[in-house]
Amino acid sequence: MDADIRIATESAFADQFLRQRMSSSGDDTQLDHFTLSQRVTSWISQNIFGELVYTCRHGLLQGMKRKGGLGWLPKRLSASVENAEIQFWRSLDLTDKVVYDVGSYHGLLAMYFARSSRLVVCFEPNDVNRTRLEENVALNRLTNVTVRAVGIGSEPADVTMVYSPLMSGGATIETAHEFGPRATAGTVRQSIRLSSLDAEIAAGIALPDFIKIDVEGYELEALVGAAALLATHRPELFLEMHGNTIAEKRKNVAAIVTFLEHAAYVVKHVESGSIVTAENAALAMEGHLYARPVASSLAQAH
Repeated sequence: MDADIRIATESAFADQFLRQRMSSSGDDTQLDHFTLSQRVTSWISQNIFGELVYTCRHGLLQGMKRKGGLGWLPKRLSASVENAEIQFWRSLDLTDKVVYDVGSYHGLLAMYFARSSRLVVCFEPNDVNRTRLEENVALNRLTNVTVRAVGIGSEPADVTMVYSPLMSGGATIETAHEFGPRATAGTVRQSIRLSSLDAEIAAGIALPDFIKIDVEGYELEALVGAAALLATHRPELFLEMHGNTIAEKRKNVAAIVTFLEHAAYVVKHVESGSIVTAENAALAMEGHLYARPVASSLAQAH
């Protein structure tokens, strides 16, 4: 498909998908985004070991320095597992590529990407997360990592981000459909600037070969704001799925997969290894999606 036609087509479909996702259907039972174990681990990490600097003893960051977290524990005492996502990252060849880390959190994946990539561009608007991200980058003297203090959405805007101070990795846009966390005592609000990937590229940042997107339910908006990029440069994509209810998860993944199909991408569910289409999108409600341009055969994928 001609790039100009693809851009116009994706923009039209984007409006349709964003409207569809607002409609309600299915199971509206609230899901707890973080388990009790994750919350306890986060509390220990922040309040006891939050200022500890150490060399990671296992996992993707083995041998790299990190501030905070529990990566100093011996592997036998660690809760980390060699799951499908970790295996995916180990198998991915990012040698000399430009990688965007959209929703970089503390930069743990960015640090791993930096080991082989030519350039890693991190997008992290959360002040608390970005401070730790920059500390981790500095600890490892990573000169090929750039940090952008903006969120990524469908278009530039000034918005409010909300999050629990215990789980800042779950920060999201306050008005992000049904996906934002409900206001509770202790909720932190921060004014942030949203950009779009197309706007960032127009401003002069390097074109990406691979984009990781984990933005707590705002993934479709990030894709919509990258319509020109997806139509022309055709980067590979990795997305984490989110939603506060089963219905939201189902609608979100269906909208994302359909959007990517119209953008001429083939989508694979990382955890099951299955090819995902609009018809079977529900199987990918949990986990992660890996998308490659149709011209790139998934037969050679991970």
